[in-house]
Amino acid sequence: MRTKAYVLIETRVGKTKEVARALAKLPGVKNVDIVTGLYDIMVVAEGSDLDAIGNLVTGHIHPIAGVTRTITCLVLSESI
Repeated sequence: MRTKAYVLIETRVGKTKEVARALAKLPGVKNVDIVTGLYDIMVVAEGSDLDAIGNLVTGHIHPIAGVTRTITCLVLSESI
């Protein structure tokens, strides 16, 4: 079973679309939505395990220019 997570991303002012385009190119990123509220982008990410999700977030999402903060929400159970 694959591991799934929602990653909420805050960006610097004026960088949201640029960050969203960069995110869409990453392997493991299944969906990228620009949203309103405390965060600017919501990503659906999938990986083989928890380490894969961690590596995606810390190794590939955090270094994108314009990303200022993330919150990762691991999916424990799919919709019933």
